Amino acid sequence: MNVQPISGASAGAGRSGSGTGRGLLALVLGALLLLVTACGGSGSADSGKGREKAKDGGKVENAASQAVVTIAPKDGAASVATSGALKVTAEKGKLTTVTVADSKGNKVEGRLTADKTGWEPVRHLAAATKYKVHAVAEDADGRASAKDTTFTTLVPKNTFIGHYTPEDGSTVGVGMPVSINFTRGITNPEAVEKAVRVTAVPSVPIEGHWFGNDRLDFRPEKYWAAGTKVTVQLNLDGVEGRPGVYGKQSKTVRFTIGRSQVSTVDASEKTMKVVRDGKLIKTVPITAGAPSTTTYNGQMVISEKYKVTRMNGATVGFGGEYDIKDVPHAMRLSTSGTFVHGNYWASSGTFGSANVSHGCVGLRDVRGAYDDATPAAWFYNNSIIGDVVVVKNSKDKQIQPENGLNGWNMAWSEWIK
Repeated sequence: MNVQPISGASAGAGRSGSGTGRGLLALVLGALLLLVTACGGSGSADSGKGREKAKDGGKVENAASQAVVTIAPKDGAASVATSGALKVTAEKGKLTTVTVADSKGNKVEGRLTADKTGWEPVRHLAAATKYKVHAVAEDADGRASAKDTTFTTLVPKNTFIGHYTPEDGSTVGVGMPVSINFTRGITNPEAVEKAVRVTAVPSVPIEGHWFGNDRLDFRPEKYWAAGTKVTVQLNLDGVEGRPGVYGKQSKTVRFTIGRSQVSTVDASEKTMKVVRDGKLIKTVPITAGAPSTTTYNGQMVISEKYKVTRMNGATVGFGGEYDIKDVPHAMRLSTSGTFVHGNYWASSGTFGSANVSHGCVGLRDVRGAYDDATPAAWFYNNSIIGDVVVVKNSKDKQIQPENGLNGWNMAWSEWIK
């Protein structure tokens, strides 16, 4: 740029004004240089501010991610199946985040595929529940793409639950299994069994076994250790147990194993030896089944206790042979009617010397169950649900594992099949 000399009076001011003229000229030149710099730009200035910046190789830093997230079912879907419907996939990228939770914030556990392009829940979803899905995938350049959806699972028309034993918060004997009886016959046992989790502290392997299509029992290989804490999680809500029939139960049950007590009845010797925590604490004279109505052999678990109850032979296949309305100190050992109970109608000399019962194990007692000094009262007061009573040397067969809570009579190899 050409700069013209300043004319007029200032130009003729002589040598004395030359310094002022030079200063003014410098200011003008400086202003013009700033103007040129501002208009023409500079290599050091951020000329791409507000624009897309080029990266090495000519790629654009702010370009959209190439990853595409797909969620099934679609956003807003209703009456969604509780199993097999929820899937998250990524194309042209890998999943980095998948979060699924219900309206209460309970998260759904899931599993990524090995290549991180797919995700599925590890268990069924609850029925009649709204879920929110948040998924993020990244492409090869690390650019993220996200998707959020909601859906609601189906409302079942037909449902089932499981009636379980033992009760929540109870203390039981070492032979007590976890036994669940379902209100509907189950045709999808794998799905139902997967929805029931039984754990113990101290830890021990615990396996389930089906008796028919409506009963599922769990136990360890051997009796529980005294003091064990057991937790049962029933996550049946939303499980399709049979076509069109869904579980509606979500519950956690906890119980404790008390001291160890195993009592052995020797039918030939007509005695019962009570062993607690490995030590013999009492030998009790008994009467077992008569020759025509022998007592089952095998390991039996006390499942119910009644201080006084009625026993009618007609209910267990004996016709009208007996109907005793006030049997004292009765404890059930089988579904078919085997009890260990007090007996006040036989002479005191019978116990320890003769087998005269209809298949039960009888102990000397008094009518009305008022005397705590009798052998039957002592055994009743010192027994809890889940204690084991073993019968041996009876001239009868071994009790079936499903007859009562008596799965201990099945070999472990058979139990886990």
